[in-house]
Amino acid sequence: MLPAARHQAIVDAIQRERVVRVSDLAQELGVSLMTVRRDIELLEEGGLLERIHGGAKLPGDVSTHEPGFELKSTQLTAEKRAIALEAAGLVHEGMAIGLSAGTTTWALAKELVSGPRITVVTNSVRIADLFHYGTSTGSARFGSTVILIGGERTPSDALVGPIATGALKQLHLDVLFLGVHGMDAVAGFTTPNLLEAETDRAFVAAARKVVVLADHTKWGLLGISSIASLDEADEVISDSGLGVEAQRVLGERIGKLRLASV
Repeated sequence: MLPAARHQAIVDAIQRERVVRVSDLAQELGVSLMTVRRDIELLEEGGLLERIHGGAKLPGDVSTHEPGFELKSTQLTAEKRAIALEAAGLVHEGMAIGLSAGTTTWALAKELVSGPRITVVTNSVRIADLFHYGTSTGSARFGSTVILIGGERTPSDALVGPIATGALKQLHLDVLFLGVHGMDAVAGFTTPNLLEAETDRAFVAAARKVVVLADHTKWGLLGISSIASLDEADEVISDSGLGVEAQRVLGERIGKLRLASV
């Protein structure tokens, strides 16, 4: 394979998978590890990818950047709703569930507003408002109980900090639906906000079952702080756009991987 064709194949793999390993590229392209490393160096110089230990990833991801709720709520809406519909099937009458802050968990909350009577523990003002006021297309279900924990508000509308973690230590949840900023084979589930990571860890500790809700673009994103390792999740619900390598890693590390059809 000519170098130009090889370089295009590497870039295509990065765009498709977000994160790739040198060993996988070498096997796919039929070349040596050294050749792939040299190709990655050249492509990094051109700004087409970023080298990481043992591989490469999409360039430009900043581990402390936290987009606001309004922007994130307009992105990948079809994928988030498909994930939410899949997750809603796990919720039954009388359950105590946790909903961490985020736009995918918010999408799930919209599906649960008119669903079974449950107790919802959340650190999201937006999710609490959904259960109180209802959505634009339907009324609220006042039979459900909502516990909104306190704390300091983040750009993603999460309430975080010692007040939040202190409240969660007193609670026991049947299932936690956890939204994350990124997923990584080594770092696990991450967030760009240190206090949010601490609060989410308290959510995980309070739950008998942890279900991570993350669309396919979250694979390869790396926040500054880890919430939990991949092994700590009982299930991950993503969408059908999740790359083959991500499916392989999650399939090996997670109890169950669900891919919602968009």
